[in-house]
Amino acid sequence: MRQRILVARAVFPALIDRLASRFEVESNQADRIFSADELVEKMRDKDALLTTASERISAREMSASPQLKAICNIAVGYNNIDVDAATHAGIMVTNTPDVLNETTADFAWALLMATARRVTESERWLRAGNWQKWRYDAFLGADVHGSTLGIIGMGRIGQAIARRSLGFNMRVIYHNRSRLSAQREHEANQARYVDRDALLRTADHVVLALPYSTESHHTIGAAELAQ
Repeated sequence: MRQRILVARAVFPALIDRLASRFEVESNQADRIFSADELVEKMRDKDALLTTASERISAREMSASPQLKAICNIAVGYNNIDVDAATHAGIMVTNTPDVLNETTADFAWALLMATARRVTESERWLRAGNWQKWRYDAFLGADVHGSTLGIIGMGRIGQAIARRSLGFNMRVIYHNRSRLSAQREHEANQARYVDRDALLRTADHVVLALPYSTESHHTIGAAELAQ
């Protein structure tokens, strides 16, 4: 008897075909996010679960299938899965590290540029029919070139963000749980390690590149912004 897999969200058809060549696959073709009760019911008698960050996988879902061997998360982060419960039950948990490092860094830069130069704000203002004449003080924003970039979280994505700053002649400071090697700092546009408060006081632009956790929740609040 072939092992049974639940694919909790719609994925590329080629992936389903590949899985179906070796396993019995139940796929959520409607791409609807299951409720917790629905997911428990769908999990019954499954050997593996292919899931995304949208599904919360707790001990309850895992216990629905005593033979569950693997939970495969189509995401870099895995805070949607109770890893401790999976470990206790002997269930392997996998993710997809590195696949979006450069892509995420691109998005971070898109947000940085759009925010600093007030791109989306001025675009909405223009489309609302507010343009009458040139104004010297309209949507001035802030320069990115030659400014100081502060990065909180200097993992793979943080370093990719830092590398992009070279073309803008920026100074890079960063805060991380541990300092990078001298070689890594050099590759990240001569990034300089500082404590978090110094970063918040000094940086012109701050980028968060932290994995989500209870510790990183609300990393930036009123007190931090006041610096």
